[in-house]
Amino acid sequence: MFTENEFTELKSILTKEIKKEIVAFANTKGGTIYIGVNDDGTIKGLKNASDDVETLSAMIRDGIKSDLSIYTSMDIKKIDDKEIIELKIMEAPNKPYYLSDKGLRPNGVFLRHGNVSAPATDEVIKKILKENHDSFENEISGNQNLHFKYANEIFNKNNIEFNESKYKVLGIMNDDKYYTNLGLLLSDECPFSIKCAIFEGNNKITFKDRKEFTGSILKQLEDVLEYMKLVNRISARIIDYKRVDIPDYPEYAIRETILNAIIHRNYNFSGSILISVFDSKIEIVSLGGLVSGITINDIISGVSQPRNKNLANIFYRLEYVESYGTGIGRMIDIYNEFNLKPEFLTTENTFKVILPNVNYKEENLEQDVNTPKELTQKEKIINHLNENEKITREIVENILKVSSTRAKNILLEMLDEKTITKLGNGRNVYYVLNNK
Repeated sequence: MFTENEFTELKSILTKEIKKEIVAFANTKGGTIYIGVNDDGTIKGLKNASDDVETLSAMIRDGIKSDLSIYTSMDIKKIDDKEIIELKIMEAPNKPYYLSDKGLRPNGVFLRHGNVSAPATDEVIKKILKENHDSFENEISGNQNLHFKYANEIFNKNNIEFNESKYKVLGIMNDDKYYTNLGLLLSDECPFSIKCAIFEGNNKITFKDRKEFTGSILKQLEDVLEYMKLVNRISARIIDYKRVDIPDYPEYAIRETILNAIIHRNYNFSGSILISVFDSKIEIVSLGGLVSGITINDIISGVSQPRNKNLANIFYRLEYVESYGTGIGRMIDIYNEFNLKPEFLTTENTFKVILPNVNYKEENLEQDVNTPKELTQKEKIINHLNENEKITREIVENILKVSSTRAKNILLEMLDEKTITKLGNGRNVYYVLNNK
C-alpha cells in the first residue's frame, strides 16, 4: 500500500531522526511522511498516536530553523484498526531549513534525492542562500568566524554602542544569531575590495600608481578617501593679483561618489569597485546597475532607493551621509560653478560616474594668468573676503544674486573644503577666509 519514493518516507516509529526527513522535504519539493508504517509498506501502527503528534509538533517547533509549523500538517489515520500519523510537508519559502542543534552545516541541512534524504554540501548551502533571499545583506554569511576590530573603533569614535546586543538591531546578525552578509561587509574579513589606478595622460596605457584597499568596508572607505586626498592636486589661480588654491576635484564630489559606490553596489558580484584617475577626469565604476524601476533622471531629481538599506542606515548613523537623495544634486551644483558637468552612465550591471578635473583646461591651455575671465561663485566669495574681514549669508545672496538656500549650500561646501571658517552664533553668524 505504501512505497518510499521522492515524495514519500516511511517510518515505523517516531524518533528524533525524523527531523532530517522533514528538513529535506521542506528544502526540496515537499512530501509526506507516514509514521507507523514499516519500510516494506506494511502497517505497524503506533501505541499512542495522540502523544506522538504532540511530540512531533514540539520537534518541528523547537528542533528546526526557521519555523516550519505553518508549512506542515498532521493527521491520525486508522488503517486495519491501527493508528498511523500522516505528516505532510510543503516546500517552504525561507530556505535553507536546518536542524537547530547542527546549524547551517552539511550535517544540519538536508535535501531529498530520490527516496533518500542526504546532507547538502557547503557549496549547495551557499547556492540555496543566494537563490532564496531578496537582499544580499540580509542573507546568512557563509563565513561565521567574523571579527569587528575596525568597525568597533569607528562606532566607538562616533559614540554609538556596538556589541552583540546591537547586532540584531543593525542587521549584522539575524534572529538565530547567525552573522548576515552585512556583518561580513563590516567585518575585518570582508572579501570585497576597492581598486584604484592612476594613469599617465587620458588613457589606460601607462600606470603611474595602483592600490587595492581591503578589510572592513569602513576601513576601505577611510583608506580610499585618504588616498584620494593625495591624488587630488591643488592648482593656483590668480584672482586680483592674489593666489587662490583650487583642488582638481571638489572634495565633496569625490566623497559622495565613493560613498554611493559602496552603499549601492551589488555585492552578489565578487568584483571590485574600480577607481581610475586620468589627467582630465576620475572614473568610478560600481558593480550593479540601477535598482529596478529607478532611472538616471530619478536619481538626479533626488530619488533615493538604496539597494543595501541596512548598510545605508549604518552609514547614515555614522554620519558619512547627511540625508538620502541630496548628494547627486549637490554634486551637480558644485560643478555648475566651473561650467562643467559630472557624467552618470549605467548598464545592466554597472554604474559609472565621471568627475571632470576642474583645473584641466587651465593646465593645458597657454593662458596668461592675468587674462580676464568669468569668476566662479566661490571665487567671488573669496574675492570679497580678500577685501573684507568677513562675509554673511545675506551678503553672499547679494553678491551672487542667488536664493537664501543656494547661498547657504555654497557656504556649506566651502566649509567642507576648509576654504572658510564659520564664527558667531544665531543671527550673528559670519564667515572668514582661512589662513588670511
